[in-house]
Amino acid sequence: MGRGMRPLKTLLALDEALRLCLASVRPIDRSESVEVIDGDGRVVAEEVRSPIHVPLVDRAAMDGYAVRAQDTYGAGKFKPKTLDCIETLYAETVPRRRITRGRCAQVATGSSVPRGADAVVMVEHTERERDEVQVLGPVHPGEHISRQGEDILQGSVVIRPGERLTPAKIGSLTAIGLSRVRVYARPRVAILATGNEVLAPGRKIRPGQVYDINSYTLAAVVAQNGGEPVRRPGVADTLPALRSALRSAVKEDLVVFSGGSSVGEKDMIMDVLQDMGELLFHGIAVKPGKPTALGKIGKTAVLGMPGYPTSCLSNAYMILVPMLRKMARLPVEPARVLELPLARKIVSVVGRVEFHTVRVEDGMAVPAYKESGAITSMAHADGYVQIPANVDLLEKGEKVRVIFF
Repeated sequence: MGRGMRPLKTLLALDEALRLCLASVRPIDRSESVEVIDGDGRVVAEEVRSPIHVPLVDRAAMDGYAVRAQDTYGAGKFKPKTLDCIETLYAETVPRRRITRGRCAQVATGSSVPRGADAVVMVEHTERERDEVQVLGPVHPGEHISRQGEDILQGSVVIRPGERLTPAKIGSLTAIGLSRVRVYARPRVAILATGNEVLAPGRKIRPGQVYDINSYTLAAVVAQNGGEPVRRPGVADTLPALRSALRSAVKEDLVVFSGGSSVGEKDMIMDVLQDMGELLFHGIAVKPGKPTALGKIGKTAVLGMPGYPTSCLSNAYMILVPMLRKMARLPVEPARVLELPLARKIVSVVGRVEFHTVRVEDGMAVPAYKESGAITSMAHADGYVQIPANVDLLEKGEKVRVIFF
């Protein structure tokens, strides 16, 4: 194979690249049972119906006295109704005695309501001397009582397939006594870093080497968007090494590699992709992130990210996140956007979409972009401004849409 520089062919528009990327993946069908306590953010894979009523029985919603409402009619501050207290009930007590005419039972919030009672008088509206309780105001049937099944009826649907678990939904599952729930598996994403010069953090660096930033930023993006990152050892820049790494990586649900998709001798990854499967595109009309590629080996999509850290992370947000969320059955998160004046002008190139990172300072968007290799372009930025392909200049003071990370 020739090792001369091969420039990127016709660049694909960002929208078209994203369409091809989304078409190359599908939602995960595998499911697994997890502890409900570990279910936050997971997507439920089965319909869950309640085996019980919640509350299980009628319960007191206030501290006070369980009564027959009709025994309190006509009661007032200066004309109280007097009832005999025949039992004291706590939240966990099972009532043993029936409430009949002229009688009541002391209840705590959460206590089961004894048979015969149909309301609760708040303790503040009573006075008590030994077992005699004076009721100072009337209550109507059902007052201060949480009815059986009022929250969840036995047999009703509590969670439907495709719903994402939240703390409140976890509360609903535990309310019906579930300790485990079936959820869709997280898409497993193999992350490969190519390049002889790439070094794992923690090792001693020498000139000519760079620490592996991209595997770590990509793993964080994957984990944040419902995926399970599977970081692979660094891959040497040789055809056999690349072939072997890809053969093993395509057993996962998605493969993402960084480096090796720029012009020049790193073109071999494109050759390996074409050799083992198909190359769907190479090069997007976007800055940063032009040298991006998509291929398919068997049923597995392979996304080639730029080696420069800012380009790699920028494309992870633009392209990898929508792919992941489709696979993980998560909704696309709406962007948080603010319109702010630009602190200084930005010059852009016509013919490609450009993303410029910005910090928000004193209500203005301050350009933070350094160059594609500078990870701090994003680490010290709050979001980015998208400049359309037909615009070449944004003036100082011009209102821009800042899309927050």
